[in-house]
Amino acid sequence: MHASRHHLPHRRIPLSRIPLRRLGLAAVGSVLLLGIAAGPAAAHAEVSASDPRALAENVTLSFTSEAESDTAGIAELRVVLPQGIVPDAVTLAEAPKDWKLTATPDGYSVGGAALATGTDAEYSITVRQLPDAESLAFKTLETYGDGKVSRWIEVPTDGRKVDNPAPLLKLQPAAPGAKPIAASPSASPVPSAPTAASAPTAQPSSPAPSAPPASPDVPTANAADSGSGAGVIVAVVAAVVVLGGAVAFWWARRGRLS
Repeated sequence: MHASRHHLPHRRIPLSRIPLRRLGLAAVGSVLLLGIAAGPAAAHAEVSASDPRALAENVTLSFTSEAESDTAGIAELRVVLPQGIVPDAVTLAEAPKDWKLTATPDGYSVGGAALATGTDAEYSITVRQLPDAESLAFKTLETYGDGKVSRWIEVPTDGRKVDNPAPLLKLQPAAPGAKPIAASPSASPVPSAPTAASAPTAQPSSPAPSAPPASPDVPTANAADSGSGAGVIVAVVAAVVVLGGAVAFWWARRGRLS
């Protein structure tokens, strides 16, 4: 006598439910992650050259700083020149109306009346000669009409990405026979390499400025006004995506076992 075998009915969960739920969460997570990845990659301050070769002479460098404030326009750009370019070797070629260039101990500032809110700041300078280097970083402070300061002063190393990259110009090898030209007789002595000690300070003619800009060489704790919360946002969104995936997996297992 054979014992009868009774098969309990197996509850099957429609395949369309779990996959769609998983795909929906995966799609949302992908969009969020792609948005995060695209954010830091966008350049906020850029530089290009009319002749991007080492030792090239009378080169026009064009700069663009993206407007990021919703309440005020850019009023001044402060730049620390890279090693091999002295302030006396720079002249203003083009700038917004009534903007002027002023030499500083380690670079220059260019500015004037604040631009309209949302307007990018674009200007050009002429450099007597580019140094013999592979790349040049132009650390930049952007000051808005309401006093907000954005600092694009970080130089990426070893291929790593940074939150506040300085405008970086990559140079091609020098032309055959190119040589360094003699310094201008009127050029005043300038340290060969800017250091933390060469922080921008108040001009001698202004002994008591109300709000001197912080040095591009020495970022402060609240220096990254436009991008300081990037790391926190990335961590929060990543945690939400992971939590969403865990909840979806738990519901899928619960559906199978029920």
